[in-house]
Amino acid sequence: MNTKSLLTVAALAAAAFSATAQAGEADYSSNLPQFQSQRTRADVRAEARQAPVLNGEIGGVAIITPAPAASQVDRQAVRAETVQAVHAGRIAHGELS
Repeated sequence: MNTKSLLTVAALAAAAFSATAQAGEADYSSNLPQFQSQRTRADVRAEARQAPVLNGEIGGVAIITPAPAASQVDRQAVRAETVQAVHAGRIAHGELS
C-alpha cells in the first residue's frame, strides 16, 4: 500500500510539473527598444578612419603590431643549418625528444 501511494504521488507531481514547463518561442525582439540611426554606415567608417592614434591605441583599443623579423639568411640556408644541427646531436628529434 505504501509503494502504491508513493507512485501515485510521484505521478501526480510529474503531471503537475510537466504542464507548467512548456517552452514557447524565445523571441524577445519585441521587448528591445527601437533605435533608428541618424548616420549612414559610410559616415561611421569614415569617422573611424580619421580617429586619432594615441600611444598605439585607436579609440581606446590597444593596437599591437609585431616587429617584422629581419633576417639576412634565406630559407635554404636555415634548413641546411638545421639538418647539420640534428646530425650533430645539438637538436633533439624523433619520439624520444
